[in-house]
Amino acid sequence: MSHMSLFAESAFLEFVQKDPLFAVILFTMTFIGATLVVWRLWLNYNAKTDMNLFLPKFQEILNKEGIEGALKFCKAQPKNEHIPSTLYVAALEKQREGLAAMRKAMANAVELEIVPSLNFLLPTILAFAKIATMVGLLFTIISMIGTFSALGKASKEGGGGQASASAEIGLALFATMLGLLTAIPLVFTHTLCKAWIHKFEVKLKNAGQKLLLLTQAAKTTPPMQGPTVAAVVQPGGMGRPVTAQVIR
Repeated sequence: MSHMSLFAESAFLEFVQKDPLFAVILFTMTFIGATLVVWRLWLNYNAKTDMNLFLPKFQEILNKEGIEGALKFCKAQPKNEHIPSTLYVAALEKQREGLAAMRKAMANAVELEIVPSLNFLLPTILAFAKIATMVGLLFTIISMIGTFSALGKASKEGGGGQASASAEIGLALFATMLGLLTAIPLVFTHTLCKAWIHKFEVKLKNAGQKLLLLTQAAKTTPPMQGPTVAAVVQPGGMGRPVTAQVIR
């Protein structure tokens, strides 16, 4: 096994030294693809909102300060957290127009803002996966054309050249290998991100339904305010004491 690994390593180094242009292009595509994957995963991680922490705080502010206070609270959340900063803001801004308008605003926010944001970089990742495979195959074909041309020329001159031709074909296949090594992780990441977006859309629907229930409850319960004191004059004419009643 060690002999085979050493042979493969030496053959790979020989490919890099003999075809530096092909190697540089393929390595550059690999680096760009890895950068896109890390970038997209980082965006997915930051898009999460811990609803177990957010909803109790949101409900508390909604009960104390009403819709306006809840709207300000959602606008103050980080922009990359789509549920409070985009979904809830769109719905609360239409709260005066009723539940139907809130549902429509949330649907538009999901379709026109949140989902396109979640799909950012995914078409580029898939394009790099497809291009890397084709570029690796193209470089292999270009190398093999040169190898077979040299082999045909050597056979016409009466020489052998089969051994060197076999080595050249082996080196040419490294281009296909690098293309596949670049494409496979990119396709895998693209598939996982698409599945994650589907789950996130379900989470958005659940969060929107909870918001509608909270706003309905807030309509029937007025915002909490401190006690106020009002002077009430008792009937009976002058000379009667004035009493104060606490109105809550």
